[in-house]
Amino acid sequence: MPLCYHADMPAEVKTIGASGQISLGKENAGRTVTVEKVEEGVWVIKAGQFIPDNERWLHTPEMKRKLDKAMVWAKTHPPRETDLDELEQRFKKRHAAAKKAATPSQSKRKPR
Repeated sequence: MPLCYHADMPAEVKTIGASGQISLGKENAGRTVTVEKVEEGVWVIKAGQFIPDNERWLHTPEMKRKLDKAMVWAKTHPPRETDLDELEQRFKKRHAAAKKAATPSQSKRKPR
């Protein structure tokens, strides 16, 4: 494979095939890359990981802060066994209170 030296960095010389493709070697098969066209005839190819559109929200600065906060909490609050009977009682109590708050009481209704 011929080598080209540009700016003290060895580079391989490749030929773009009739279908517009070049080979980056079998060791790179299956990898995801970004191809940035810098100018006509100049491309920068970088290996990386693809983030699906529906997961981009996870990579915002606000979500990073929230996730960092959650990680600190998780480190300072080790897991513990849950008492399922106690959890059921708490759920029933909250559910009853919410149901009561959503239902208008008889005393607040105006007589007809």
